[in-house]
Amino acid sequence: MRLANKVALITGGASGFGEGTAILFSKEKAKVVIADTDGVKGEEVVKRIKKEGGDCVFVRADVSKVTDVKKMIDVTVKTFGGLNILFSNAGAPLHYIKLEEIEESHWDKILSVNLKGVFLCAQYAVPIMKKQGGGVIINTASIAGVRPRPGGSMVYGTSKGAVIVLTQYLALELAPFKIRVNSISPVAADTPFLPKLTAATDFETTKKAIIGTIPLGRLAEAKDVAYAALYLASDESSLITGVNLLVDGGRGI
Repeated sequence: MRLANKVALITGGASGFGEGTAILFSKEKAKVVIADTDGVKGEEVVKRIKKEGGDCVFVRADVSKVTDVKKMIDVTVKTFGGLNILFSNAGAPLHYIKLEEIEESHWDKILSVNLKGVFLCAQYAVPIMKKQGGGVIINTASIAGVRPRPGGSMVYGTSKGAVIVLTQYLALELAPFKIRVNSISPVAADTPFLPKLTAATDFETTKKAIIGTIPLGRLAEAKDVAYAALYLASDESSLITGVNLLVDGGRGI
């Protein structure tokens, strides 16, 4: 098993990419902590994993709040004795809004979760990893932060572009401590998150238009990101750090 004896903390683990990754990591024998603001869905994922023989717990946490981040790190260490893998996947969506109509509250909310949340999670996870002699951090970015396109959300895309640069800075600073840091940039995905990224009333038509921009002709699925995260979390990628892995079907070309 590729993650045997590893402890993984996954934020935004109650649905979408986080849920898919939590399930896959568990199958690879990692001990998994799911952090999310949705307690109902989070506990459902835990039950599913435990039913399949996995070791998993849920902690309610908002990654934009320092107290919550500290709590989920503490729960992870107290429950499983350490932290080997941090998957900072929690994110907040925002659809396209014209520049003149973007409000300060939009920036505050999206940047607080999508960027500050990634920073805080790393800040409080790294001391644990340093004591252990190493670890892995994976951050969920987006193709929107790599290749802006007309109709995309300026606020959301900017937050994800910043995550990619933050990942690179973390990779450089933490390399001497054997902590690898990488990001994953998915294309639009067939998850509950997608409708929140578009203001279109005819979502199916918009969905088809999005697919038309992807050379491989389909949206991402949770498993696509989960398998990318598994590779980056495993020892198979032991010489890879500071990389932004595009899981985009060619959309970023």
